[in-house]
Amino acid sequence: MSTILDQIRGPEDLKTLSIEQLALLAEEIRAFITQSVSQTGGHLASNLGVVDLTIAMHRAFDFRRDKLLWDVGHQCYAHKILTGRREAFSTLRQLDGLSGFPSPQESPYDQFYVGHAGTSIATAIGMALGAQHAGTDEKVVAFVGDASIVNGLSFEALNNIGLVRRQMLIVLNDNSMAIDATPGAMAGFLSRVRLSHTYEDIRRTTRSILEHLPLIGRTMEDALENFKRTLRMQISPSRLFESLNIPYFGPVDGHDIDSLIELFEAIGFLNRPAILHVYTRKGKGFTPADNNPTKFHSTGPFEINGDAASIKKGARSYTAAFGDALAEVAEKNEKIMAITAAMPDGTGLVKFREQFPDRFYDVGIAESVAVDIAAGMAKKGLRPFVCIYSTFLQRCIDQIFQEVALQNLPVVFCIDRAGLVGNDGPTHHGTMDIGFLRMLPNLVLLSPVCESEMRHALAFAAEASYPVAIRYPRDVIPNGCIEEICSTQPFVLGRSLTVREGEGDIVLAALGSLVAAAIEAADRLAGEGIDATVINARFAKPIDEGIVELWKQGKTIVTLEDHTLACGFGSAVQESVGQVRRFPERKETIRTGRICQLAVGDLFVKAGPRKWQLEAAGLSIQRIVETVRSLAAAQPRPYAPERIS
Repeated sequence: MSTILDQIRGPEDLKTLSIEQLALLAEEIRAFITQSVSQTGGHLASNLGVVDLTIAMHRAFDFRRDKLLWDVGHQCYAHKILTGRREAFSTLRQLDGLSGFPSPQESPYDQFYVGHAGTSIATAIGMALGAQHAGTDEKVVAFVGDASIVNGLSFEALNNIGLVRRQMLIVLNDNSMAIDATPGAMAGFLSRVRLSHTYEDIRRTTRSILEHLPLIGRTMEDALENFKRTLRMQISPSRLFESLNIPYFGPVDGHDIDSLIELFEAIGFLNRPAILHVYTRKGKGFTPADNNPTKFHSTGPFEINGDAASIKKGARSYTAAFGDALAEVAEKNEKIMAITAAMPDGTGLVKFREQFPDRFYDVGIAESVAVDIAAGMAKKGLRPFVCIYSTFLQRCIDQIFQEVALQNLPVVFCIDRAGLVGNDGPTHHGTMDIGFLRMLPNLVLLSPVCESEMRHALAFAAEASYPVAIRYPRDVIPNGCIEEICSTQPFVLGRSLTVREGEGDIVLAALGSLVAAAIEAADRLAGEGIDATVINARFAKPIDEGIVELWKQGKTIVTLEDHTLACGFGSAVQESVGQVRRFPERKETIRTGRICQLAVGDLFVKAGPRKWQLEAAGLSIQRIVETVRSLAAAQPRPYAPERIS
């Protein structure tokens, strides 16, 4: 049976539909998104909540010419469907498929490849200023959602919005949530506004706006002033935004397509920046997501059973192991605090929050604030653990430098999603954290391999008198022989652990999750007569001098890491070798070996399964075997001792 959605090839097709048909289209799009995400995984609840808004924006504006900028770009699924990408949805977040975020490579309707929060208002200001200087009249719309308005960058942008002297619309999508319930004073204020309004209040607000914007024979500025005089609310966000000299309209119903179209068309003619505040329901249209939007914020594939859904439980992850280990160490040390930035579930802190509610802090989408709060806590003798995804930790390098490393404060950074993250792709990879952290004096950087090492790493960090960063991937945590080897070996500063003793000249020095691959590769190579040693490096900073000693003995050191080639663990080993050459501690004769680095190249790795990404980076077991085989087969160099003096 033909549906309305079948008739949509682009946004221009919306112009021919009645309001009733648009409402039916919204239902069809929600059903389509739900079915698609159940097969591929992806961000579900947030996308279901913005379908009506997206339809209304595309009906009122022409984004072939006008510019739409997304904040937290995972809300763009309906936008992609309406802009000709529906047929590709079976490839959503798959290798060589449709991105889960806006992507200019996919469509001219997407302006930026964006997966972080807080960016849309600032980039919209930039585009509006560009149009202002060029004298063009395209509309500029910034879509802010999932609590990204509380981000510091959003406030900094609002503080500079007076630079714009032309049209620019900010759509504030208020669903009372980021991933979890949004914390903080701003969120609390918006929540009180939301609770103080009945549905009829919102309808009256919408009618009042439309009655005053615009009227024939009256300028838009006159209409705006009249509107501000006539509309009075008991609790109104207009107090906040009007104090910044930004016209505020709302709150209005984000699911009323008819009124939304009228509002967008009317406010779109305002020749100055403005904010339209809309209420939406995260997860609308799919009962499980509506009832539990946190669980269905980002999900793997799931099975739909009528009004219910079942998600297959995966194998134990590094995140789960971390969450349990942190709760264990916190039972023994009441000074341990946990801080996250809107990600208590994603970083594994739900158990900690339940057991120690007075020692858990969620600061919302404000990573820089999380770091500085931790610095203040550490200064007062507490032991804060800052739990943030690697990709989001990049947002607060200055705070890590100045407030933590420079002060040499014992803050612990628990870096989830380090390395290649799979289907979320380039905006979410954590392949740069070693690079920007190991340059900082005082800071120690380590990476556990298994569950026992996770506990050892946290215990080490809890007792350290300096800042410590612990990185681990979005992956299944290994067990078996690694657990047996590492379970009784606590972390000692700057000491690696030999997990396989070989008699040949090849040494595989692996960091973190790559240790398991190195062991299996070495076992395969043994069958070919290549007896390699495998070292669990444990530390990316400081580097174990024992690894350098092996190089001095003429060994070929192959470093493996889930990080970029530049500035990573392998680079640190190379630098340590360079220091031996430049600053020898004693006169000695050495037979220098070779160093080969296996890491992610100088590129943004595209979305796809993590297993494929490791293969593409030369970090799969087979690729490690091939590399070592080539090194072993290379013509050996003549013995040439080097005199260091």
